[in-house]
Amino acid sequence: MRRYRRTLVAIALMATLVSGTAGWAAGSGQRPVDGPPPGTAAWRHDGAFGRALPDPETAAPAQVAAFFATLSATQRQELTERHPSVVGNLDGVPVEIRYRANRLALAKDPRYSRLAAPGRQIVAFDPRGRGTVAEVYGDLLTSRHIAVVVPGSDIDAGTYDRSGDAYGTPAGMATSLRTATGGRTAVVAWAGYTTPVGVGLDAATGELAEVGAERLARFTEGLAAVGAGTPKLFCHSYGSVVCGLAASEAAASDIVVLGSPGMRADTVDALRTDARVWAAKDPSDWISKVPNVEFLGLGHGADPAAADFGARRVPARTAHGHTGYFAPGTDSLRAFASIATGGEVR
Repeated sequence: MRRYRRTLVAIALMATLVSGTAGWAAGSGQRPVDGPPPGTAAWRHDGAFGRALPDPETAAPAQVAAFFATLSATQRQELTERHPSVVGNLDGVPVEIRYRANRLALAKDPRYSRLAAPGRQIVAFDPRGRGTVAEVYGDLLTSRHIAVVVPGSDIDAGTYDRSGDAYGTPAGMATSLRTATGGRTAVVAWAGYTTPVGVGLDAATGELAEVGAERLARFTEGLAAVGAGTPKLFCHSYGSVVCGLAASEAAASDIVVLGSPGMRADTVDALRTDARVWAAKDPSDWISKVPNVEFLGLGHGADPAAADFGARRVPARTAHGHTGYFAPGTDSLRAFASIATGGEVR
């Protein structure tokens, strides 16, 4: 009974926190981008090669990779030019082809022209809703180590590389991590799902994370299908909810959560993953004020940084605030670089 009362008190505190910071309704109502990419209908009806193309909704990344392996360079180019939005977002397509396809898709959308700048490697781009995007820093196929950064709230195609709060954006986290590893790690800034806006109902529930988890797991399968290495996932804030739900399906060697409100699991064992699980929380992070409960779909469960959760602890004494974990010179960034390159943290 005492534990039940504590849970009810925690729920009340969460409701007060959410309503007092962003508004229970004001921060909710995001509709997740889901399903196959734009242009799928035309792709499905394309019979130019005399055979069906892999269905973007049902074909596994390995099947997509096998299909593209049968195409000539000319056929690949034709498909890319006719269906850039499908090719650019289809997990299992060789990454260089995806980069080319997304450059074509971005050229048609002036809202995101900066993403089409020379040298940028956009491995996914979907303009629907607030827009989703993923960018690669480094070479996925030749790098020995690969990391994927999964962001939290208020990130979309328009804000994922904003200049303010650099280490709170997936682009800033990715570039900082790559620099900290001396360029030995290819890093993907993966803003590939619809994130919550503000600290409202969407951030307190798992609906957006559930869709994001499916997309993240498929993305990691796509990396394996094209011959890239097994990635380490670095999951910030609400992104750790995504990673928690994806843990049992994602192809990852390590899952690192930072500033996490919970992973929708009570312990590491409940994640049902063989990956090493790590957690970081700095003393000044406001996320500590969020109650670690899950009740009737509200809240995300146990604190991954708590000792009884069972995660390996990442030092974060010199990180500051909710978005300071990737700041240069911090103990957390040094630890992340060690994990990214396959090392231990002491």
